Amino acid sequence: MFQRILVANRGEIALRVIRACKELGVEVVAVYSQADRDAPYLALADRAICIGKSASTDSYLNIPRLIAAAEVADVQAIHPGYGFLSENPQFAEICRSCNFEFIGPPHEAIRKMGLKTEAKRIAAEAKVPSVPGSDGGAVSDADALRFARAIGFPVLIKAAAGGGGKGMRVCRDEASLAGALQTARNEAEAAFKNPSVYLEKYIDRPRHVEVQILGDVHGDVIHCWDRDCSLQRRHQKLVEEAPASYLPIEVRAKLGEAAVRLARTVGYYNAGTCEFLVDADNNFYFIEVNARIQVEHPVTEMVTGIDLVKQQIRIAAGEPLGIRQEDVVSNGHSIEVRINSEDPDHDFRPSPGKITGLRIPGGPGVRWDSHIQAGYSVPPNYDSLVGKLIVHAPTRPEAVARMRRALDELVIDGVKTTIPLHRTIFRNKDFIEGNVDTTWVERVLMPQGRESAAGG
Repeated sequence: MFQRILVANRGEIALRVIRACKELGVEVVAVYSQADRDAPYLALADRAICIGKSASTDSYLNIPRLIAAAEVADVQAIHPGYGFLSENPQFAEICRSCNFEFIGPPHEAIRKMGLKTEAKRIAAEAKVPSVPGSDGGAVSDADALRFARAIGFPVLIKAAAGGGGKGMRVCRDEASLAGALQTARNEAEAAFKNPSVYLEKYIDRPRHVEVQILGDVHGDVIHCWDRDCSLQRRHQKLVEEAPASYLPIEVRAKLGEAAVRLARTVGYYNAGTCEFLVDADNNFYFIEVNARIQVEHPVTEMVTGIDLVKQQIRIAAGEPLGIRQEDVVSNGHSIEVRINSEDPDHDFRPSPGKITGLRIPGGPGVRWDSHIQAGYSVPPNYDSLVGKLIVHAPTRPEAVARMRRALDELVIDGVKTTIPLHRTIFRNKDFIEGNVDTTWVERVLMPQGRESAAGG
């Protein structure tokens, strides 16, 4: 086991890794930007090092400064968390070339799975079904038009590198294709420095289901069952659940087997997530791999009892997985909501500022993962996530009721948050009955741009 680990991240995930290290008896070094110098979780690390100014490019995205901090602190490994450099193959390669173990997959796997067109090729090799689409970037409008005619409209234009909804456009007819392609290319270039896009057949009203995988450096790979992440707004997840309880168990088992085959084909180890779309007939299609720990990993932990962050660290230290597939059982139902410092009544405008009051819910089956406390100032420089509220109960209806109660208890004063939106969702008949898909928020809850948390 490592003696000392550096956490190359901030906020909620930095605190999550600090806690895992403490329970493993590993010293932990936190890094921070000037914007985060007063973050309360820094006091829980064994050491904290400032790595630069508030801008991400001067701190959390600055590889030389992170490596310098690791050298100064004499660590053996670096945990990237999620976001920032967590899926940057160059960072993973540099860490290992500087004799710091990167707590994540091999850089070759990150690079291959980071390009969605390459990921689809590997999925085909692993006999994992993908959404029908182009084999590579659509290099010209004419090529895109020919392909769209071949698979039929509507089509989905997607950035070849990256995710999070950037560089993604639905095109329903030939007349709008050229404009949609240009918009997607511009967004992809701005977000990922790569304007390449590709086309997929657009699946109407799909579910978004992902499978958590764990693999060790000795070649053992397992899945930790599935999560439903269908409730999204503009391709950003709002609510996540485990398991995807509306799916027949045989479909869930096939999803897990497909994810394991894919991981083995690409030589994947550590934690990762294989993401799929599921249509109305329960056919599933691979879309991408997230080569890191996910924001929504707690729901899998709650139903399986597996501490995924500890497993990441053990795997990176070379330990065997020590968990057989038949021992991974999904018990009960868990739901997570993301609490962001945003104003749902004004197009989800960011709401940085000082938190003047905080009431955290409790009781059986309630978990609060957050780095904030009363008096903490949410900086304007980074992602607006301020906390994750997670519940667990024997059944989905009980979990929904528990989350509804926990949301009513949760109070964050001083900044606008998405709490009112979630309270609305958990009282909505469609959601309660599980009748949602990836388009439901814009189509039903907030139709025609009327983005008010009071609607629905």
